[in-house]
Amino acid sequence: MPSLSNPVKAVFFDLGWTLVYPPSGDWEFTEPAKKLFRWDVYMTLPEERRVQGRKAAYDTFRPRHKMATLEEEYQQNLDYYGEIARLFPELGATPQDVETAALEKVYQARHTYQLFEDSIPTLEALRGKYKLGVISDTWPSIVPVLEEFGLPGYFDTLTYSFEVGCFKPDPRMFADALGKMGLPPEQCVFIDDTAQNLVGAQKLGIQPVQIRKKPGADPCPEGMLSIDKISGILELLP
Repeated sequence: MPSLSNPVKAVFFDLGWTLVYPPSGDWEFTEPAKKLFRWDVYMTLPEERRVQGRKAAYDTFRPRHKMATLEEEYQQNLDYYGEIARLFPELGATPQDVETAALEKVYQARHTYQLFEDSIPTLEALRGKYKLGVISDTWPSIVPVLEEFGLPGYFDTLTYSFEVGCFKPDPRMFADALGKMGLPPEQCVFIDDTAQNLVGAQKLGIQPVQIRKKPGADPCPEGMLSIDKISGILELLP
């Protein structure tokens, strides 16, 4: 049975499907956006086409992910939803629908996020015992939402992909987090739902733990610790 190695001095958290989740079940499509893009029609399309199309549209974020303003994020979301409309013409999304979806995603971002019920109690239990940090693929619009939730005060460090300019598992994300935390990787734990992110952290010496809260969660890599909900980390930490 794998276990965490002593000493653990810091715990890094992903955000999505770790501390927060999308009430609609989809990060890019809130319930209003699903109506704009005729989600009932979208779900009748072949799964492979949906997966490939979404990936192609999401890849529009990658070359210019470093950003500082909501306006930059809005422009990128215009491109994303515009690409969805182009790749799936049967959805009948108009330029106005694309603009509305992008505006809501960025300027009404509260619709996109909800806290898991055990997130705050878990952070409360860990605060003071360990240093805490965030390593998340995310966008500027999440910052005021996290402040509304009262989350930033729990963390010693914050590493956001939009500030670093790349997504996990790029080593630059973990290097940024470790540099801010000022601890060697073997004294740090990282909790994430995505297997490739955890493997990337593990390659740098960080101790990985997979959270399997997301429906259809990635298979847990062999020999890696996993938890079903974030409060499960309390039972694993030494």
